[in-house]
Formats: sequence, structure tokens, C-alpha cells
Amino acid sequence: MKLNYLYGAQEIKKRIPQREPFLFLDTIISCNPGESIIATKKVLPTEPHFDGHFPEYPVMPGVLIIEAMGQAGGVLVWDSIPPKDRNFILYLVGVEKARFRKPIVPGDEMIITVEIINCRRNFWRFKAKVEVEGSLCATAEILESPGMYSDS
Repeated sequence: MKLNYLYGAQEIKKRIPQREPFLFLDTIISCNPGESIIATKKVLPTEPHFDGHFPEYPVMPGVLIIEAMGQAGGVLVWDSIPPKDRNFILYLVGVEKARFRKPIVPGDEMIITVEIINCRRNFWRFKAKVEVEGSLCATAEILESPGMYSDS
């Protein structure tokens, strides 16, 4: 199934600092600032982590699935806050209730849905899930907080 998208990798890169080979989002297909986002990631057999995880049966590492959820949360935060407040890097500071229900393998397209639970004292809490072809593969609650950076 071909999904329509709001924006692709170049727009994603304007919103979060991750780059290949550690960028785990391809497109944003829906974004409701202050509420939720839906992103995609096509899992390619050439990704370097598959050389060791696992050579005979490549499986997307759970930590990278969590990272994709966190990156989608980062894009959601960027799109949710005023432009004057966008001088930050969002750091992953907590993962709770993570569950992996079905392996994600090369050829799969991850559909990553992230919803804001709340934002308190500059800590953003998200409910996240990853599906492949309508099957739930992973869920987690993600906690992120921005750290300031400068271009100098």
C-alpha cells in the first residue's frame, strides 16, 4: 500500500539532528501539533545492524525501534512549539512499558504512531506504537527532554 505523506527525509532533518545511518524515519504521513504524529520507516536489508543482529535471521533491534519512536516524538515536539523555542536537541531520558510483540524484519514498513500524554517542566511523555501491515509490533511510553545547543 502506498501512503501519502506530508514530508520526507529533508524536512525531517530540519526538525531533528539524527542523520544516516542513525535516522530511522523516512516520511511523516500525519502530524497534529500538540497531539500526535504518524511516521514511516522502510526497513532495508542493507542496514548495518543486520550484519550482527542476526546474520542468519535479521531482526530489527528493539533499541532501534525505540529510537524510531523517540525520533517521531522529536518531530512532533518541533512542530508543536513556537519557532522561537526551537533551539534544542531532544534527548531520550526514559522508556517505560516497552513491549515487543512481533519481530520486524527487512522488507517491513514500520508505521510509527506517537501521541503526547503530557508535558511537565519541559519533559515530554509520549505513548508510542509501531505496526507493520496492521499488526502491532511494539509499544512503549517514551520520556524526552530538550537540551540546548548552539551553532558555535
